[in-house]
Amino acid sequence: MKKEILTIWPEIDWIKDKELREKTAKTWELALERSVLTPKDLNTIPFTLLCGPDLKVTFMDHKRSVVHIARDAGQTINDFYKGELTCDMDVLISGAILADVGKLLEYELDENGKAVQGNYGKHLRHPFSGVSIAEECGIPVEVCHIIATHAGEGHLVKRTTEAYVVHHADFMTFLPFKERLIVEK
Repeated sequence: MKKEILTIWPEIDWIKDKELREKTAKTWELALERSVLTPKDLNTIPFTLLCGPDLKVTFMDHKRSVVHIARDAGQTINDFYKGELTCDMDVLISGAILADVGKLLEYELDENGKAVQGNYGKHLRHPFSGVSIAEECGIPVEVCHIIATHAGEGHLVKRTTEAYVVHHADFMTFLPFKERLIVEK
């Protein structure tokens, strides 16, 4: 399965720490083992269930773009803030890759084989399930913090710099779609 993970997540190789790189891949492996979705499905299902079936942006399009944006923002912070504000790039990249790993547990397949929100997803959002899977794989607390705080739940705690970067990278590429829905209604 690791080869499949690296195929959908070539960005895992950006993580310099070998142990964190392997644990990040293992977390995705475990989530896929527990999901009704396959790696192929992640390249076909819409990145959000809110926008309907006509959305062309896939789950992996969105996730990979968030990782790229977060990496670029983190590097910019490191380049310009003279050490007064820093981003741990391995923590940032792992956290961005793992932010939505818990979503894999939120899906069920309907009678037509279409991925829809399942009972699990109605009761337990992906930041919680994502942290649970990540901790099971030995992901460090600094990365679990990003998973836990990347969505709205993170408004209730103090975020690290890396968590802010992932949160904003995620929402800057989600909210325009959500706003478009409001306008279209």
